[in-house]
Amino acid sequence: MSTRDFFLSYLRLPLLILLLLSGCGGERGPQTEAGAAAFWPAPGPEARPKVLLIGIDGVRVDVLREVSTPNLDALAAAGFFSEEARNVRPTVSGPCWSSMLIGVGPEKHGVLNNDFSTNRYEEYPDFLTRIEEVRPELGTFAAVDWLPLGTEVDGGPLLSDAVERKAIVDGYELGWLEADSVSVMATAEELQTGDSDALFVYLGAPDEISHNIGGIGEEYHAAIATADGHVGRLVEAVKARPTFAGENWLILVSTDHGRTGEGGHGGDSPEETTVFFLASGPATQQGTATGSPSIMDVPVTAMAHLGIAIDPGWGLDGKVVGLKR
Repeated sequence: MSTRDFFLSYLRLPLLILLLLSGCGGERGPQTEAGAAAFWPAPGPEARPKVLLIGIDGVRVDVLREVSTPNLDALAAAGFFSEEARNVRPTVSGPCWSSMLIGVGPEKHGVLNNDFSTNRYEEYPDFLTRIEEVRPELGTFAAVDWLPLGTEVDGGPLLSDAVERKAIVDGYELGWLEADSVSVMATAEELQTGDSDALFVYLGAPDEISHNIGGIGEEYHAAIATADGHVGRLVEAVKARPTFAGENWLILVSTDHGRTGEGGHGGDSPEETTVFFLASGPATQQGTATGSPSIMDVPVTAMAHLGIAIDPGWGLDGKVVGLKR
């Protein structure tokens, strides 16, 4: 499949228009089966599996509990949720996002910091590239505003040019809140008009805002709430698809690392190493996790939902988590 990269850094859409927040509402934790079925109607036996991964950078789990997040709560209530998931070391974005999108640890993918030039992505490709390799008939899409994830900046791209469509903006140039909004708009447009089977969207504002303010104050809380609004917008776009009734959607949401009270990360404290894992859709178990999922479980779970058999020769470290057996 050919790659079409959409470089959207020239966009200056008003932030008020971009922040189209939905109100899914709900409580974090399991619903009744009837409630879950109302949120995710049971697909037919021939329903086409599809997956959307939403990655939110730098969300500290205990702060997430303090923020009003009705959209994440609604997904968790109709699916599978853990706030005791684990990332990899070092707790830095480069290695953590590599592990979440590939399914292996840094000792395999080779990225140990935010310099991606040591990567071994040809041997251990991201899950969207893996999908293109083994199931080229499936459509793939990624929207990112941290450039190494999608371009050659700093030794990237993590998401290779085998990904069918990329929407790329520069969060540093555009501003992270607006860049996240553009990424969400591009993903919603793909959901509404395209036919991708596996999608990834990255939201960088919470991490960058915490770094900028040097802590986890009100602006950081507000950035997490804004990210939750983006989640709601994307769920709405999924459910508004004209082909939704014939599809079996899995929505995965996670974060790469937490942070210290000073806004940093990279260490081994529980605040930095504990993350959340959320899987929601008619194919998911209901309830909270027993044990601690890993961010390396995310891509393995996504591929399993799409019906892709995990080849032991790929050397993946993750496992399937949260799906009904």
